[in-house]
Amino acid sequence: MNDPLIIDGITLQSRFFLGSAGYPSPQQLEAAIAAAAPAVLTVGLKRTLQAAGDNGFIAQVLASAQAAGARLLPNTAGCRSAREAVALAQMARELYGTAWIKLEVVGDEHTLQPDPFELLNAATTLVREGFTVFPYCTEDLILGRRLLDAGCAVLMPWGAPIGSGQGLANKPGLRVLRERLPEAVLIVDAGLGAPSHAAEAMEMGYDAVLLNSAVAQAADPVRMAGAFRDAVRAGRNGRLAGLMAPQDFAVPSTPVSGHAYLLG
Repeated sequence: MNDPLIIDGITLQSRFFLGSAGYPSPQQLEAAIAAAAPAVLTVGLKRTLQAAGDNGFIAQVLASAQAAGARLLPNTAGCRSAREAVALAQMARELYGTAWIKLEVVGDEHTLQPDPFELLNAATTLVREGFTVFPYCTEDLILGRRLLDAGCAVLMPWGAPIGSGQGLANKPGLRVLRERLPEAVLIVDAGLGAPSHAAEAMEMGYDAVLLNSAVAQAADPVRMAGAFRDAVRAGRNGRLAGLMAPQDFAVPSTPVSGHAYLLG
């Protein structure tokens, strides 16, 4: 079924976004990318600069993404202020040759929750400078509206704190965000731990999911990457098919009157 996701005029054939950090080996990363077939591959510029002074890691990520047909999405992970995030985004555009940026500005060291004020300031500046901004945010509706008003291409609310594997910790809040912003592209980002979490987010009406740790830290990252790929597809198909409305009582699935059935 042809069901593309369009962001900033770019057609993406998959709704699975994958991170590139924390894999046991470069070979595992490459194989996981191939198994996931993601539309987008994220890479943290700070980690990249720390990992390879000779840019070997950068070259590997670029090659793996290209082989999988994925677009590269640099991110500003590790930034604590709008000024720092803007400077890092500018470096990422020069290094990777893309104006797409995943904007992270963390405000709390324990939860790694985004700082809404610094995030909005950075997003406003980056949009003005011609970036296509993918802001990592919470499910806060008002912040989401402000980010969209500032010109962000999408919203990326967390499912749960980064790397926690808790899944969708605030389902009512995520449902409200989806219902109140029906035209926005919404991507659940962070906190997913199992393929079922991804399927549930897609069934809820989210347009895509982004995750890293759930694959990178799995016992078998390659198999897990494939499992998440399939879960995202299944959840999306379930949403498009139309989920049955839950009932507070049992409803027989087979008629018990008016017809005779032969069993055996």
